Amino acid sequence: MRVNTLLSHVALIGAAHALECSLSAIQSVLSLGASVNFAYPLDAGATFDTPSGDLGYPTDAVGLPALCAVSVQVQSINNSSYGLGLFLPENWNGRFLAVGNGGFAGGINWLDMGPGVRYGFATMSTDTGHNSTSFDGSWAYQHPERVENWGHLAMHGSVVTSKLITAQYYEKNITYNYYAGCSTGGRQGLKEAERYPEDFDGIIAGAPAWWTTHLQPWTNKVALLNLPTTAATHIPPALFPTIAAEVLNQCDSQDGLNDTIISDPMNCDFNADKLLCASNTTDNTTCLTSPQLETLNHIYSNWVNDNGTFLFTHMQLGTEGQWPLISGTAPNALGSDFVKFFLGLGPDWDFNTFTDEIVNLAESINPGNATVGFDLSAFEARGGKLLAYHGLSDGLIPTGSTPYFYDRVTGELEPKGIDIDAFFRYFLVPGMGHCTGTTADFNAPWYFAGPNQAPALGPEVYSVPGFQDKEHDAMLAMMAWVEEGTAPDLIIGTKFVNESTQAEVLRQRPLCMYPKMAVYTGTGDVNAAASWECTA
Repeated sequence: MRVNTLLSHVALIGAAHALECSLSAIQSVLSLGASVNFAYPLDAGATFDTPSGDLGYPTDAVGLPALCAVSVQVQSINNSSYGLGLFLPENWNGRFLAVGNGGFAGGINWLDMGPGVRYGFATMSTDTGHNSTSFDGSWAYQHPERVENWGHLAMHGSVVTSKLITAQYYEKNITYNYYAGCSTGGRQGLKEAERYPEDFDGIIAGAPAWWTTHLQPWTNKVALLNLPTTAATHIPPALFPTIAAEVLNQCDSQDGLNDTIISDPMNCDFNADKLLCASNTTDNTTCLTSPQLETLNHIYSNWVNDNGTFLFTHMQLGTEGQWPLISGTAPNALGSDFVKFFLGLGPDWDFNTFTDEIVNLAESINPGNATVGFDLSAFEARGGKLLAYHGLSDGLIPTGSTPYFYDRVTGELEPKGIDIDAFFRYFLVPGMGHCTGTTADFNAPWYFAGPNQAPALGPEVYSVPGFQDKEHDAMLAMMAWVEEGTAPDLIIGTKFVNESTQAEVLRQRPLCMYPKMAVYTGTGDVNAAASWECTA
């Protein structure tokens, strides 16, 4: 394994700072409407004890570098407020990083701030103006001000306040500003690029939940395809592995190599009839009946209304290992809570009454103005860079929603003479689920130090151990793009044995800029990145 030091991008500027790490000192630089909850120093190697009651992100950040930990509450619209957490490292690299949230979660993501501060960034997270788990949307009911904070106000306001504190604390201007988030965090990043283009120089947006008004209703729709559980059309979760095995059998080789990774599910000519139970079968625990096959085909099909209008994309082939949205006896709360509490139909709303009209209602309300528009020209005009990615085995946010967004942005900006590739690039990740991880069946190279990824490998992990460079690390790739003008054509994904950075590397493979994909050259170790090339 090659061992590198971090790029010169992250050279640290030293421990000096102008302000004390104290409540009174931090408060002295804030304007009316912002109050410090706490500010105190931590020694190198210390643990930050997450304040009790942080429902969204209760896990402590451990093994931190020496830093100042800050919490601030900021007044917002209609007597609401939002909170932010800020880590200010003693050894600062001169840069600022904001990290994103997930689902409906409220709470400061102290855990995900840990990797950022290890690079040397002054690192921030917002609680989006409420406190809840990822799957609880009840806080939104009849509180449009909370939804507006969640939709965009809290992130932007937290960024502005945190930048002010950072510059005053070090008595130096911030050189570059970055953002990294996945899922809702990916949406937050895209929303920043659209609505507040001055906030960041570089944005990493993973699996972005950008189309709130369609994604959340679709979460109900896809669940209802497999409900009720007593219907002949219902596919029990026990059959998901059977479906997954047949998909892998048919789709793996269609990318030119049998390697347990489905690299091109969109072009797999899948024949679901191979799963059909024989007419004389009495045991249907390893096959599907005709009604179940009909359900499966709907799961793999786009959602369109009775007029044929496209409403949302579908589950990809190869996502079967991550199907919680169609596993229960009711729709996931990311769907039903949206209708009940964001759209205002109330806690007694019956999901069985769901119709496609819910999308029209969502469009008319657009809760929190959370859905992202396609005009990113202001972000491009000021030199911003946007790097997006999506796992091809994502079972929570269908992968096709990201190329749809990219294509719509292209349609919006290319007629204006804007070169899309010069500021917006996105990458598909074969075998990766939602934001992190891969199934044991795939063992796909999914790790590239994207947002939310490092804690999945260990509490003190950051960057890509042994490969700390812009070819393997998405954050360093973004910094090279912003600061040196070196745009990434590919990022190398890594799969560690047993998901342990202390173990050997099982596989590495290039993750290619859309619309290219990685193709085996025909020679060399199939588990080595050098044996693959990105082709159209």
